[in-house]
Amino acid sequence: MGQVFAASFLIGLREGLEMVLIVSVLVAYLVKTGRRQHLVPVWIGVGAAAALSIAFGWGLSYVSTTVLGGPGQELFDAITSAIAVALVTWMVFWMRRTARKLSGELRGRLDGAIGLGVGAVVGIAFLSVAREGLETTLLFFASAQGATSAAPLLGLGGGLVTAVVIGVGLYAGAIRINLSRFFTISGALLVLVAAGIFKYAVHDFQEAGVLPGLTTHAFDASGWLDPSAWYGALAAGLFNITPQPTVLETIAWIVYLVPVLTLFLLPGRAVRKSAAAPAPAVQSPAPNIVVPESTQHVDARA
Repeated sequence: MGQVFAASFLIGLREGLEMVLIVSVLVAYLVKTGRRQHLVPVWIGVGAAAALSIAFGWGLSYVSTTVLGGPGQELFDAITSAIAVALVTWMVFWMRRTARKLSGELRGRLDGAIGLGVGAVVGIAFLSVAREGLETTLLFFASAQGATSAAPLLGLGGGLVTAVVIGVGLYAGAIRINLSRFFTISGALLVLVAAGIFKYAVHDFQEAGVLPGLTTHAFDASGWLDPSAWYGALAAGLFNITPQPTVLETIAWIVYLVPVLTLFLLPGRAVRKSAAAPAPAVQSPAPNIVVPESTQHVDARA
């Protein structure tokens, strides 16, 4: 139970902090430019995005557990898992490429929206948060499939609450963290989680009859990898590592994990090695947060 909680907590913390930092950019910009009257439309957009994400999660759960059954449910779960893997892969690389300039883009869009009216301001906040919220919901749904307790939901909620606390602390200047290191470490862990979800998707495709080899196991580790032991539960809960994976599952896990994790980690090393001299501190969008050089490339999210 604790290990399933940990995987969901990681998803909630990582994705939640991204959403909180996006909202911080919008709110801080309005406060700094003396346009507090537009804060209410921003919060309406954020609330609508949260409601859509919750409704999307309910819809996924309803279709999977009530509408479908047997092979149809397995196929649905497999497809949603594959989509979740594609989204999380795109997300971790997208953040590396665009986080530096996202803050300026958000402020520019907000300026344009204010000129168009209240509805446009609501729309900017809604679209900015909804993308992250829907992505979080889909990733959580894929990672929590097969769970029979409330641990995944509690973990996700705990991660989101922690993200809000950290975000408020950053905004107020009470907390200082190296966001660059945080997103690198959490991104690498998410890649590991995504590899497990991809493995799960392949298994579901096999159970649905779409892929062959359901009874062809790559190895049998049940003699030493006890699912009821803490290490077995950790492997299964976080990374979906099971004692008797099929050959196709194992191949899928390796083929995804090795190149994706390598490509994700290498750019960070290249950036650090190419830095010839320290850059000056950068003022973040929040009034009281100064982002150090080590976190410049995520200034947009701070």
